[in-house]
Amino acid sequence: MNKDRLNALETALNNEMNEREFYLKHSERTSNPVGKAMFLQIANEELEHHERLKQLHKKWEKEEKWPESVPLVVSDSNLKTTMQKVVDATQNQKPGDADDLEAVRTAIAFEAEGVKFYEKLRDSSQDKREKDFFNLLVTIENEHLRSLIETEAFFLDPGQWYQQKEHGGLDGA
Repeated sequence: MNKDRLNALETALNNEMNEREFYLKHSERTSNPVGKAMFLQIANEELEHHERLKQLHKKWEKEEKWPESVPLVVSDSNLKTTMQKVVDATQNQKPGDADDLEAVRTAIAFEAEGVKFYEKLRDSSQDKREKDFFNLLVTIENEHLRSLIETEAFFLDPGQWYQQKEHGGLDGA
């Protein structure tokens, strides 16, 4: 068994749970509906990642190789849909406060590191199923990252964010 790979999986487990706790804390703290929905959605997705990684870790530790029976799927992220629904329901939203911005910026750093971490695991693997699994996590973490960057833009200037999303122009077109 490659002990380094198993240790990397343990690190991933800890990271996913720490990130979940961070997102839950900030979903409870913020009064901004967009921030609340976004933080809660990511927290739920991080829990699913943690559970999937935990199953994988147990089987890998027991079998001393990439398990045959671990599903290579996790639910697709629906952050974009969640955020859009909340934004649509809360027109004329105020910008996020300083704590919201700090939390989103911290989360952006978490997710960027997560992308790098899973890319490293994917790229160092020789097993196609393992590569595919970690590539899926890279894709989802990238979606989290993009959504957080959009949330940051929304918190900074909701009016500008709406204008860009609606592709409106000042000429009325």
